[in-house]
Amino acid sequence: MSLDSAVVSLILITLFAATVNGALGYGFSSLTVPVALLSYTNRVLNPALVLVEVVVNSYVLFINRDSIPRVWRRVLPIAIGLIPGIVIGSFVLSYVHPGAIKIVTYAVILPFILLQAAGFRRYIQAERTVGLPFGTGLGVLYSVTTISGPPLALLFNNQGFVRQEFRAGLALIRIVESTATAIAYYFLGLYSLASGQILLWIIPSVLIGIPFGAFLIRRIEPEVFRRVCMSFDAWVVGFGLSRTLIELGLLESPTAYLALVAAAVIDMWLLYRFFTRRSRARASGELGELAPSLIGH
Repeated sequence: MSLDSAVVSLILITLFAATVNGALGYGFSSLTVPVALLSYTNRVLNPALVLVEVVVNSYVLFINRDSIPRVWRRVLPIAIGLIPGIVIGSFVLSYVHPGAIKIVTYAVILPFILLQAAGFRRYIQAERTVGLPFGTGLGVLYSVTTISGPPLALLFNNQGFVRQEFRAGLALIRIVESTATAIAYYFLGLYSLASGQILLWIIPSVLIGIPFGAFLIRRIEPEVFRRVCMSFDAWVVGFGLSRTLIELGLLESPTAYLALVAAAVIDMWLLYRFFTRRSRARASGELGELAPSLIGH
């Protein structure tokens, strides 16, 4: 991909991702990274994204500040666990081959997206006990990929966080992880001129997309919007995984595209199930009760 097309692709995907983040309170990295990795490595892309996310997450936390007293104790173990995970993940990003990190990014995030789309639920009784190791794993994942939205959304939906608590809890965790990761990257010398150039292209998209997303979500059905965004994410991750398998010589075309086909088939089935159940609920007048259980808050 040429530089010009790479920049255009980056601008378009960050504008879309910022719109989704403004509407839902999360989704910026999980939508940006799978597309941007087709043109850039994690080592160049991540430093720019974490700086953007420090600002974005601060904004989300501010607008949901009234819910902070109700959630901070619940998310504190996760926040504590983040720190060692971020240290480990930042060293991994520094020393592991960029191609291997791409494979890990796509392969790890795709199951979380599909589980979230499937409305997976399994309530965890020992929430505080699980929080610390979950936070450590999340810290590794975020510092290597800058993605944490899908696993966090899966956990918070599973544990019954209501809408405003969901957003406040998510913002608390993400402000800790983005700030700590930005600091870790600095001490490891990961910031570069290339990352700075990416940052300059991303900033206008964020400034336009976030307020537009907040405006848009008041005029469309949030559950449908969220589900369509997840569908897009699943297809992009599947395509990115297939392309990376080819680039690294692990599989040849068209065999490598079986990853995309598998992701697409599973997502289409989940999408069909979502809209079928939604249609039945609308017909029976139970849509208000069903929507949260289909896709989360």
